[in-house]
Amino acid sequence: MEKIIILGYMGAGKSTIAQHLAQELQLSYYDLDHEIEKQQQQKIAAIFATKGEVYFRKIEHQVLQQLLQQKERAIISLGGGTPCYANNHLLLQQEGVQSFYLKASIQTLTQRLEKEKEHRPLLQTNTEDTLETFIAKHLFDRSYFYYQAKHIVVVDDKSVAQLVHEITAILVN
Repeated sequence: MEKIIILGYMGAGKSTIAQHLAQELQLSYYDLDHEIEKQQQQKIAAIFATKGEVYFRKIEHQVLQQLLQQKERAIISLGGGTPCYANNHLLLQQEGVQSFYLKASIQTLTQRLEKEKEHRPLLQTNTEDTLETFIAKHLFDRSYFYYQAKHIVVVDDKSVAQLVHEITAILVN
């Protein structure tokens, strides 16, 4: 069964768009981070702190594969780093997968993440660079993996409804 994967950098709107898309298409919705937390019975931050990033990335890959193997048609939103590890970017190219990179400009991401700094552990460790510089560097490192998605949707200056409509139009064609 077809899986619709939503990916992109933190703050791009992955969870929001995926939830609205699931409602619009009347499909099940899975947030990869929430699924990992359910299976591990721990918050992502706690997994990183107690078991490390390598362990987290291994579990992340396993849970993503489990979701992709389920029989139902569903929408899955990934964590910002998911495509960049364990060859997960190759899963975006699989048959039966429609993957969408929500591409946001550095300005858009900076504006959105400025308000969320205290809720984003990755942004709290950043001390030397400005938020904008940090995002620019990080996005540069990850862009190859994000561009492995089958579809690229620019999110700047668009409403949730516009983005859901744009993705839906691609899916029906």
